[in-house]
Amino acid sequence: MNISMKVMTALLLTILIIPNLMAQQSPKSALSGFVHDGNNGEAMIGVTLSIKGTRLGCSSNTSGFFIINSIQAGKQKLLVSYMGYRSQEIDVDLAGGETEQLNITLLPETVRLGEVIVSGEKGSLADKLYAAPVSKFDLSAKQINAIPKVIEADLLRALQTMPGITSLSDFSSALYIRGGTADQNLYLIDGTDVYNPDHAFGIFSTFNTNAIKKVEVSKGGFSSEYGGRLSSVIDVINLDGNRNNVEGICNVSLLSGSSTLQIPLGSIGSLSGSLRRTYIDQTYAKWSKDVPEYYFYDANLKGFFDLSEKDKLSVSYFNSRDNLDYQLNKDKPESGGFTYEWGNKTGSVNWKHIFNQNVFGSFWFTGSGFDSDLRVKQLFKLSDRNELTDYAFKASLEYYADNDLSVKFGAEHKFLRFMFAEDWGNGRVDFKNKCKLTTGYLDVHWTPDILWDFTAGVRAGYFSGDKDYFNPEPRFSMKYRLTSTSSIKFATGRYFQYLNRIPRMFLASIWTSTDKYTKPSMSDHFILSYQKQLTDIIQLEVEAYYKTYKDIYQFNQNLNVSITPGYYTSDGLPVYNSTENIFTRGDGNSRGFEILLRKEAGTFNGWLSYTYSKTKNSFDGINHSNEYAPRHDRSSVVNFVLNGDLGDLFSLEFDKPLEKKQSSWTFGLNFVYATGQPITTPASAYYVNTIPDDQGEVSLGQAIPGYKMYPKTINSYRLPAYVRMDICLTYEKNYSGWSIAPYIQIFNIGNRKNTWFINYKSELAENRIVQTVEKVNMLPLLPSIGVNIKF
Repeated sequence: MNISMKVMTALLLTILIIPNLMAQQSPKSALSGFVHDGNNGEAMIGVTLSIKGTRLGCSSNTSGFFIINSIQAGKQKLLVSYMGYRSQEIDVDLAGGETEQLNITLLPETVRLGEVIVSGEKGSLADKLYAAPVSKFDLSAKQINAIPKVIEADLLRALQTMPGITSLSDFSSALYIRGGTADQNLYLIDGTDVYNPDHAFGIFSTFNTNAIKKVEVSKGGFSSEYGGRLSSVIDVINLDGNRNNVEGICNVSLLSGSSTLQIPLGSIGSLSGSLRRTYIDQTYAKWSKDVPEYYFYDANLKGFFDLSEKDKLSVSYFNSRDNLDYQLNKDKPESGGFTYEWGNKTGSVNWKHIFNQNVFGSFWFTGSGFDSDLRVKQLFKLSDRNELTDYAFKASLEYYADNDLSVKFGAEHKFLRFMFAEDWGNGRVDFKNKCKLTTGYLDVHWTPDILWDFTAGVRAGYFSGDKDYFNPEPRFSMKYRLTSTSSIKFATGRYFQYLNRIPRMFLASIWTSTDKYTKPSMSDHFILSYQKQLTDIIQLEVEAYYKTYKDIYQFNQNLNVSITPGYYTSDGLPVYNSTENIFTRGDGNSRGFEILLRKEAGTFNGWLSYTYSKTKNSFDGINHSNEYAPRHDRSSVVNFVLNGDLGDLFSLEFDKPLEKKQSSWTFGLNFVYATGQPITTPASAYYVNTIPDDQGEVSLGQAIPGYKMYPKTINSYRLPAYVRMDICLTYEKNYSGWSIAPYIQIFNIGNRKNTWFINYKSELAENRIVQTVEKVNMLPLLPSIGVNIKF
């Protein structure tokens, strides 16, 4: 038995034995159970529950499960509240040592801001802010869909409206969070890793917003429960399915059509499915010779089952695919072209079990796969195949010793396989790698009194491949209540990443793993946060952070002269079969602060944020190994998102009784200002003419013999500022049992010509070199229309 299997066996035995030992403890008076949405039966996350007149309380977890221990025997009142839902007071009568299990149902209630009428207990927003970990926020599908978008709602583009999260351009949905690169984000869908979250060359993400229940985002300082990435965690939880009624939604836009259907399965559970497909290949590609035949689709299927009062089972499947068939001349098949396909498949089985009133467990078996296939036709010989598979088993246990002390611990074992094969006629790449990653973690959460809250933990990872690595990752966070409505928080931690991604222009990135040529990347986080509830529905958050990076990697630009073949074929063709010299190693750091003013309910809701950040990297042999700002660095970013009801805007009857409207006009606005990105510009020009009649060329423009440009200091010049405003107008009409909502939206309504990159064109004119600068812009004003139908 190898070391990896021994470690995993020890962790599994620990996880299986400890709950039984805990179950033998004498029971205490307690309340536990699940909280569900009264409309559809979905488990509700983050609901605040407390015993009236005491400081005993908790929040429901991602399964909707809650537990409150050490309750005094006798009659008590349980207070239940969640923003946008009717609060409840539930009378309970507990005998000494009794544990009562409740199934709580909350009904939605519109929150209207007038002079002021809101639902929920005063201070509930402050409790919600205090309960949230450092740098963590969540978005619902409703909030994502309300943000103006590029043709259709998109999760990753919605996240770009939050402080500390930026993108490279309009053509990319990839997230750069607090100075980190796109591959440093951990994407999860129902507990399963997603390795390529992009459609359409990065313009859209693979997540269908209609299938999403909630998205939880940790921008840094996350607990030891998560690992394997340096920057962030984006945890997507899909709908379990409506347990009360058949529910559906259909969306048709200029780009795509999608539908989501939820079906109750009697008393045993529910089923939720979603399908989305673009039809560019059936519309624009048929009308225009310049548009290639391209489409993508994604599909989700999730089943949720009540096995018993203590056992819940969910099964989730996700599949996405992009297909491109590009022909240089559609009228001449012999002109050549290429086909390119890529996609993801994920699946998970999750069993949740209540061992007793103190122990809640969750167990997963997950599988994830990504592949891409490129075939060039007739022009020249080139084929390209990339595959990644990830099978994992993981377990997580939550032990509630009492209301002041809880412990969360778990383990995960991954089997990873990578393959990349490329054949260009004069040589081949044939890279294969198998490795294993075993991790275990422990978090201790202690709240000694109402003012203080501490979490200390450690995560340890053992990576087994052609070289083995073992890395402990300590984590710590604390909270302190300054007043009943304000608090400060601090978090620090060490994080390791064992996977690297090679980006490729307009092609899906290639994932590789740590090996004997590349060490695991490491990052340390330090975060200080201040949060305050300004009113019942308005919050202020200020965060400052500092991050270090060690052993980060980027693609080696001198690859052609750095790598050597592993062996030669019988025909004398070179075969490259290792990652040696593919990457350039580096270090870095990122620092900054963020200010967020957020209003979650009322006639108007949205947020205003400002982000200041500064990122510096240094790579071996680049810029004399001195620090420089990477391309994704932006010094200042301002985001403003506003949503509202036009009818309420012009109405003076703010205090009229709440009622469901038969029709309504709603609007959305999204504004962003960002400092320009750094680029490298030419500093001077020179001639190279070692041979008579040398025909040297610049990269663009007319050939000029021997003419070369010499660059300035890397990324020392910044492009003009990025400015954009989007708007969306929706009319919703409600009928008996169904509704229809046509909408119109305009991306970049000011038609701002934001610069993507710069081309330098040099030409000879009357024996003089004339150089012109050509700006290549991002997306112009882009209107679109669509309709949503719900039933």
